[in-house]
Amino acid sequence: MTFSPLPTAASGTPSPETPAIELRGATKTFVTRDGGSYTAIRDVDLTVGRGRFVTVVGPTGCGKSTTLSLVSGLQPPTAGTVSVDGVPVTGIPDGLGYMFQNDAVLPWRTVLDNVAAGPRYRGVPKAEARERARDWVAKVGLGGFEGYHPHQLSGGMRKRVALAQTLINEPSILLMDEPFGALDVQTREHMQDLLLDLWSGTGAAVVFVTHDLTEAIALADEVVVMTAGPATVKAAVPVALERPRRVEDIRLTPEFTELYRAIWESLRVEVELTRARGARPAA
Repeated sequence: MTFSPLPTAASGTPSPETPAIELRGATKTFVTRDGGSYTAIRDVDLTVGRGRFVTVVGPTGCGKSTTLSLVSGLQPPTAGTVSVDGVPVTGIPDGLGYMFQNDAVLPWRTVLDNVAAGPRYRGVPKAEARERARDWVAKVGLGGFEGYHPHQLSGGMRKRVALAQTLINEPSILLMDEPFGALDVQTREHMQDLLLDLWSGTGAAVVFVTHDLTEAIALADEVVVMTAGPATVKAAVPVALERPRRVEDIRLTPEFTELYRAIWESLRVEVELTRARGARPAA
């Protein structure tokens, strides 16, 4: 989905050198039901340049999704700063798209009307919105399914609808929180290739959270490794694999294997630490 912006600080046209996303010392602490506190992320420094595809990996529950919530303006940081296009985030930034783990499709609407909902909400006339939606439905490979409802579609087809919903408003920043995690391997690879095709040339900055290291490397310009919670950035690893890419091709190359081993060595330590923490109460 693509958010309509809430009021934020005035923003002119940012300089090309201004990062699309920048976090400095970002910390988020939540109050628990018993009156205590829980720190999800601590002192996170992260910079995402314009047109860059950054993937984020880390142990389960380390705060990856919390980081996205700060960028989106859905949660304010407890400490530190979060900026989009050089402007501190005080609400949902303009031009931001967010694709969640769960489908955001509306069950009572057809495929076409689901995809057209974003432009309609932004004031685009109905006929124009539906025409743009028809084009995007075709782009994600669902031509002929415009009149179907979500319950008539497979999981992969619903993800295509969600992707069209998100991209139809041409976001300049795209946040993706494990959007393909529930799909089977073959469908996931197809969606990864489709995403790369549709993103290529748009200039959008992407932050893509995933548990799948293969997916993280195959998509990214840079893989960010987060520590066990409360998470901070442990490493940012450049991915110099050539574009355009096809996931099933590059994951079999020696360059990919070398990257996988190097990143896994960093990530494995954090995963094992998280597992050890989880095992302590039962010991």
